[in-house]
Amino acid sequence: MESQKKLRRPRRQFTDEFKAGAVRLVLVEGKSVTQVSRDLDLTVSSMGKWVEQARADRGQSKRGTLTTEEKEELARLRKEVRELRLEREIIKKAAAFFAKENA
Repeated sequence: MESQKKLRRPRRQFTDEFKAGAVRLVLVEGKSVTQVSRDLDLTVSSMGKWVEQARADRGQSKRGTLTTEEKEELARLRKEVRELRLEREIIKKAAAFFAKENA
């Protein structure tokens, strides 16, 4: 018998409005994540992530999930730290270069 490979579905992108509507079905209307996932042809894991993020943004997360604002700030701060480290390395190299020149 030939082995059959499960074909992967192409990656899909969803609008923020679609995600909000799907999350509303779980949080407001009380449907289960599994049921909404099945009804909207989504993966349970994606739907669960959307719901958990919405709960975090509302301050209702029990897992300690960062809010969307906190994630954005964290990304901005990490970028700033990378840039500052690069600048520091450049200054160190320049100082070493000028120290050799003056010696």
